[in-house]
Amino acid sequence: MKQDSILRVGIIGAGWIAEKAAITLQGMNDCEAYAIASRSLEKAEAFARKWNIPKAYGSYADLIADPDVDLVYVATPHSHHYDVTRQGLLAGKPCLVEKAFMANLRQAREVVGLAHERRVFLAEAIWTRYQPCVSMVRRLIDDGRIGQPRLITATLGYSMGRKERIFRPDLCGGALLDLGVYALNFVRMFTDAAVKSLDGHCVKSDTGMDLTNAMTLVLEDGILANVQSSAACVGDNIGVIAGSEGNIIIDNINNPQKITVNKRDRVFDEEIRVPQQITGYEYQFAACRQALIDGLLEPREMPHQETLYVMQLMDQLREAWGVRYPMD
Repeated sequence: MKQDSILRVGIIGAGWIAEKAAITLQGMNDCEAYAIASRSLEKAEAFARKWNIPKAYGSYADLIADPDVDLVYVATPHSHHYDVTRQGLLAGKPCLVEKAFMANLRQAREVVGLAHERRVFLAEAIWTRYQPCVSMVRRLIDDGRIGQPRLITATLGYSMGRKERIFRPDLCGGALLDLGVYALNFVRMFTDAAVKSLDGHCVKSDTGMDLTNAMTLVLEDGILANVQSSAACVGDNIGVIAGSEGNIIIDNINNPQKITVNKRDRVFDEEIRVPQQITGYEYQFAACRQALIDGLLEPREMPHQETLYVMQLMDQLREAWGVRYPMD
């Protein structure tokens, strides 16, 4: 891909996440929503009309086969990521796959292996990993603003009612893959130390899916992380990195807007606002575009090794909790 080229994105799936992607791409100069695919042509055409997308397809395969699509954005439920992504990679199409990347580590390893074998770009669309907040907070830590980090806490909770994708095992239900993945990535964004021990608890739905969970990670660099996620309550969604000389508070781990730095005894030091955004999704599309220009197989912001590591942690937690999907 050339430096001055516009990235033409084909969106697979026509739900709420796909709409957010369409809104984002409308506001970008170097990326565009070029095609939409749904299992229903009628639904795809309605989506295309609403968001002024040039092409609409009634099958995922037809969009993947379109030679003008530069990047396939997989916005289906977790349970459908594997088949669609594999189909895209086999066709030589670069793929950006919504979080959670796959249903389990086995699927994730297979598609990452296929991407490397075929030399095709592949990325996980965990949007928080691409946002400016990551480098801003890392810089604060590296500059010694809070001393030595010792404790990371984070919560992400939404009261989601009886949504099918949360309650159905065949849709990879539960809070972990939908919300807990953000909490685990919040830890990984600010320390790449290996996890020495992992423990957790959950409250299950009547269908056996985790509705609310708590996860404790002891890291090899001496940090303890305690994070929670829930699809059953309204969380504060705050993340805190506590160090020996102060702390950093992130206002929303799902889409950070404000970073607060405190000194010892919680004395206020500084408030930092992140740059104005379209939706926050633009950073992942921009990162994919740049990676394709540079001839990479993965984005710098979210390498495959990190995607696989988080998938491994989630597999461990689900095994301990007895949360099972049909594809396990």
